[in-house]
Amino acid sequence: MAKKFTKETYLYWYELMLLIRQFELKAEEMYKMAGKIRGFFHAYIGQEAIAAGCMTATRLEDPFVTGYRDHGLAIAKGMSPQSCMAELYGKATGCAKGKGGSMHFFSKEHYFFGGHGIVGAQIGTGAGLAFAEQYRGTDNVALAFFGDGAARQGMLHEVFNMAMTWKLPVIFICENNNYAMGTSVERTSNVRDIYTLADAYDMPGDAVDGMHPEAVHEAVERAVKRAREGGGPTLLEMKTYRYKGHSISDPQKYRTKEEVEEYKQRDPIEQILMTIRTEGLATEEELDAIHQRVDAVVEDSVKFAEESPWPDDSEVLKDVYAVDEPYLFVND
Repeated sequence: MAKKFTKETYLYWYELMLLIRQFELKAEEMYKMAGKIRGFFHAYIGQEAIAAGCMTATRLEDPFVTGYRDHGLAIAKGMSPQSCMAELYGKATGCAKGKGGSMHFFSKEHYFFGGHGIVGAQIGTGAGLAFAEQYRGTDNVALAFFGDGAARQGMLHEVFNMAMTWKLPVIFICENNNYAMGTSVERTSNVRDIYTLADAYDMPGDAVDGMHPEAVHEAVERAVKRAREGGGPTLLEMKTYRYKGHSISDPQKYRTKEEVEEYKQRDPIEQILMTIRTEGLATEEELDAIHQRVDAVVEDSVKFAEESPWPDDSEVLKDVYAVDEPYLFVND
């Protein structure tokens, strides 16, 4: 696949994937060993190729929305690791002012509209973002990411029907890492190939090797082109794997160590590194420079979070949506 993409693209993918991986590992360390991070924490380790491939096939103005496993996509969209780590710490300088935590990263500036904690809710939000773009007359395309477990939600079917009826410019991306929390796809669905759910709505759908950014890029590029030209939505099932548990507290008793090790032989970062070396796309000095940059960025994110202030007590009642007279319209 190397000849289809430039050296710059491969090095961009490698550095981004490595940054996501190292950020997650450092955050896990701060959670477990240092006790600096509290609450829920869902790592993106193993799924980095999806974020990387999606970035080179889209543009900044294309809005992204995902579920609670959101760190990797947030960093890919350009959100600073500093603001992301600070959010994990609950600091005022975090991307959600320290109020959202791990599951609720957000940046309007970077067109990243969340981490959402409600399973499957982002599918509808993604269609809403696409409708907004269509209504404004742009050619931007929304990407809505969800897991294999969220594919069981009724929300998906209602949204698919509406998205196809209105030909919304949205790509539904199922990051199928084989397990919904601790439950395998085989135990929860008669449909094992999730992309075939699109068939019921005459929606284009495809299965994609989510362990290779090349395959992800090509599939997303096709879907984006179709959407920009008014062809409507696409469902892409990215077949991937998470090397960590569902969350940081997951003992992972539902899968064997042998299974995890088997998938680690397909580590997307190691595979892209092998391609870079095999094709002679970078010297060892260039690769070392990437490693040093990534290490420096991750260490700086921790320093930034450590030194940032806690939110002021007055912040607790800010940014909360409320209606003074919620039932006033009844008498209108």
